[in-house]
Amino acid sequence: MAPTKVLTGARVVLPTGTVDDGRVIVDGTRIVATAPANASSGTPESVTETLDLTGHWLVPGFVDLHNHGGGGASFTSGTVDDVLEGIHTHRLHGTTTLVASTVTGDLDFLARRAGLLAELAEQGDIAGIHFEGPFISPCRKGAHSEELLRDPDPAEVRKLLDAAHGHAKMVTLATELPGGLDSVRLLAEHGVIAAVGHTDATYEQTVAAVDAGATVATHLFNAMPALGHRAPGPVTALLEDERVTVELINDGTHLHPAALRLAFRHAGPERVAFITDAMDAAGFGDGRYMLGPLEVDVEDGVARLVEGGTIAGSTLTLDRALKRAVTVDGLPVEHAVAALSANPARLLGMDDRIGSLEPGKDADLVVLDAEFTLKGVMRRGEWVVDPRLG
Repeated sequence: MAPTKVLTGARVVLPTGTVDDGRVIVDGTRIVATAPANASSGTPESVTETLDLTGHWLVPGFVDLHNHGGGGASFTSGTVDDVLEGIHTHRLHGTTTLVASTVTGDLDFLARRAGLLAELAEQGDIAGIHFEGPFISPCRKGAHSEELLRDPDPAEVRKLLDAAHGHAKMVTLATELPGGLDSVRLLAEHGVIAAVGHTDATYEQTVAAVDAGATVATHLFNAMPALGHRAPGPVTALLEDERVTVELINDGTHLHPAALRLAFRHAGPERVAFITDAMDAAGFGDGRYMLGPLEVDVEDGVARLVEGGTIAGSTLTLDRALKRAVTVDGLPVEHAVAALSANPARLLGMDDRIGSLEPGKDADLVVLDAEFTLKGVMRRGEWVVDPRLG
């Protein structure tokens, strides 16, 4: 059996706040105790490995709700091995739980793709599937192929849910389109998150979508009308409703720091989820890639469509999102960590197992140095990135 691991000396971010000189004890795949380092032992009577993390932060493993790929691999078009490589790339950057996102495609193709991803969900490699498109607005299509877009017919939405064999976690919809509200109701009835995104909806139409059961804003501010003083649009409706969690892409390209702070101020730290919206180039490098059927150029880490120059996802990893949130945006560490862990875990209905450092939960955690640079990643009790190796 694997020895019990005792991680001691770090600043540990717990649900109750940050503990200086803290301790986390891992036995097998689970956390069995958390405490200040000088508390009474509570350590199982077995051989232990003790790791002194003085001068570091210890935070929960990151949970990414919205991720299209990485490491040169696409979750929409890659082989099983490609998808696993993309998952591993993000694990190296602290994402211990990931929902695989698809982009707009032919409905039959997406159904087949859902079958492949569902097998990986069965194995525990991903937490589920997110369908971003094809049920989105041509006015706000972003990096989606316009000729493949369609109105959200509930029967077609149901086809994708069935193809996912119970592993569909989220569907992004332009809920103002014909069939939009009925599709939201269908998703809510099946326990699947209905997300408002790539939408041209008015404020009133967005309120109606939330009342119908929508609970997520897909990358708030991006691919939706801007907030206006006479036409407040979806941004205002999504920020002000306590039933909605708002996704934010904190890469310095998609959002100005002031917009990010506005979202935190109005939604509150419990209703923000940092996502990557990553495409193949995340963790891989600049070059030319395909995002669905569309060509994308990545230059200096920014992905844009070859035709038209629209931003096409990101090359973000969640460790960078956390570091930027604290060092550039000035967020409290605890708020940034919640946006990467507890909040998305709760949204996925997985907060009984992941999302915080608590006894009984999976031993998913991230070690950061004093400057918030990643130094270690543990997933289910095993080091993916061993902080002892440099």
